[in-house]
Amino acid sequence: MTQTLSLDLGERSYDIHIGKCLIDTVADLVPLDLKGSNVFILYDQNVYPYVQVMEEALANAGAETKIHAEKGGEPTKSYDGYFKVMNWLLENGVNRQSVLIAVGGGVIGDLGGFAAATVMRGVHYVQVPTTLLAQVDSSVGGKTGINTAQGKNLVGAFYQPKAVLCDIGTLGTLPDRELKAGYAEIVKYGLINDLSFFEWLEENGEKVLSLDEEALTYAVHKSCAAKAAVVAADEREAGQRALLNLGHTFGHALEAAAGYDGSLLHGEAVSIGMVMAFDLSARMGLCSQEDPVRVEAHLKSCGLKTRVSDITPAIRQSAEELWDNMTRDKKAVGSKIGFILARGIGESFQSYDVDEAVVMSVLNDHLQQ
Repeated sequence: MTQTLSLDLGERSYDIHIGKCLIDTVADLVPLDLKGSNVFILYDQNVYPYVQVMEEALANAGAETKIHAEKGGEPTKSYDGYFKVMNWLLENGVNRQSVLIAVGGGVIGDLGGFAAATVMRGVHYVQVPTTLLAQVDSSVGGKTGINTAQGKNLVGAFYQPKAVLCDIGTLGTLPDRELKAGYAEIVKYGLINDLSFFEWLEENGEKVLSLDEEALTYAVHKSCAAKAAVVAADEREAGQRALLNLGHTFGHALEAAAGYDGSLLHGEAVSIGMVMAFDLSARMGLCSQEDPVRVEAHLKSCGLKTRVSDITPAIRQSAEELWDNMTRDKKAVGSKIGFILARGIGESFQSYDVDEAVVMSVLNDHLQQ
């Protein structure tokens, strides 16, 4: 059974559909008249079977489709990847009435969304996330962009899709490591402002990761609803939306240090980053010493990386270099870095008033463990 959430953004509002076999009915779930339309499908090369199903469904609706495959890894989310997609669109007659559908994980969704936001100064696009991480995080909220040598997601745009289709049936072919990486983002929602959800995950995390349909649907729905509520209140990250970056300030610095080479997935970096954020909060006297232990215990029990030493090959950057990575984060204000801290599990808040010496102690200790 399909569940539908609405993200209320006035004229930019759209629905998030969650269920099985949604790809088969894509034409019915996209709120556009597709008859005679040019539909461009940008997809991860690993999900071509889903694209075939989608092409047939769109053809039956009278749409003309063109497809383009890219690799799903972080190196694709680059200037080179962006130029390739833009050239494909322009060479194949994209116009202001065209529709771009991004099928794959967060890399394809972010890249496709940025291309849609900028080609012809904006064309319609639809997110069809096929990884758990993309379904519960990157596909919802309209953040699009690419990475640069200076950091992650530093070039991009806020640009909302026309619909999001979270087909949980696509997760059955997802590698175990990527499934676990996506689960880290689910845990994030409990840690931000929902202790009861975190407690539910402590009891049911194994069911979610074993793709139990009821548990998985509940977790995806709960996560999407949480993100939709935050985005509706703060679309452009002026305040409340920043809470969604719990663990990301540390995590993005680690991703940059790892070189975006696949040795550290985004969700894995967030997992380590959330442990570090709670460690920092405990050292600042904001939360109990037991909270970071509890957070790490759950993430570790689900097979996630929780320590810098879990990254292979090992991170070679020093604490000072990681700090420098963090100062280049797009959420930094001048020399002040925005950290998401916690007064407890489910009680997160943003602060720019963090002593560099305490952060350095966290970085040094985690690099040496």
